Amino acid sequence: MNGLLAARSEVVTILRAIATRKPGVDVVICPPATLLHTLGPAVANTPVKLGGQTCHIAPSGAHTGDISAEMLKDAGASFVIVGHSERRAEHAESDALVAAQTEATWRAGLTAIICIGETGSERQRGETEDVLAYQIDNSIPKAAHPDTMVVAYEPVWAIGTGLTPSPDDIEGVHGFIRAKLEARMKSAGRTIRILYGGSVKASNAKQILRLNGVDGVLVGGASLKASDFLPIIEAAPAF
Repeated sequence: MNGLLAARSEVVTILRAIATRKPGVDVVICPPATLLHTLGPAVANTPVKLGGQTCHIAPSGAHTGDISAEMLKDAGASFVIVGHSERRAEHAESDALVAAQTEATWRAGLTAIICIGETGSERQRGETEDVLAYQIDNSIPKAAHPDTMVVAYEPVWAIGTGLTPSPDDIEGVHGFIRAKLEARMKSAGRTIRILYGGSVKASNAKQILRLNGVDGVLVGGASLKASDFLPIIEAAPAF
């Protein structure tokens, strides 16, 4: 819940900085829904795509204050984040609801960024893999396909805290997620992109993006200003 109309200038700065390059990375900006429509023309014909931060499971109806995947697409979105830890915590969004939201994004022709991750207490109890396995089984619909979804691992205890797991921990968890996806989806599970999210910033992005099993990053606070976000984009190995 950050960004007023003036934030458009930050996006324009990012676009200008990468306009003359041909990055081998996908750059997606997920602003508040209030900014999607105004940012659409700005990103047209650029490498940057737009995404929503959540969606309702229905295409329309008496759901005051909610927004559907179809509305997000109509406003210019290509992606939708579902199951973000803040939505799970603040709005009690269950794994079943996240799965339904994912199916809603597919219905609208969008790509789902499905977030999973353990809390600090779950980590301390040694439950990380159990929690992630359950979330993968219950948040990702059976019709999942690499072309229509991305998985984002966000350890809840690392979001906005400045804390990050060790490189070994990140590689270990991403390896577990990959193995779980392959066991469930066979060959399709080998190509689903797995992002890391949790206090990603310019100072650690290069190291994180070069870890085995990390296909990209889900960036929070460091994406609010172009001066913070651009170095993260440039840290990607393919950029």
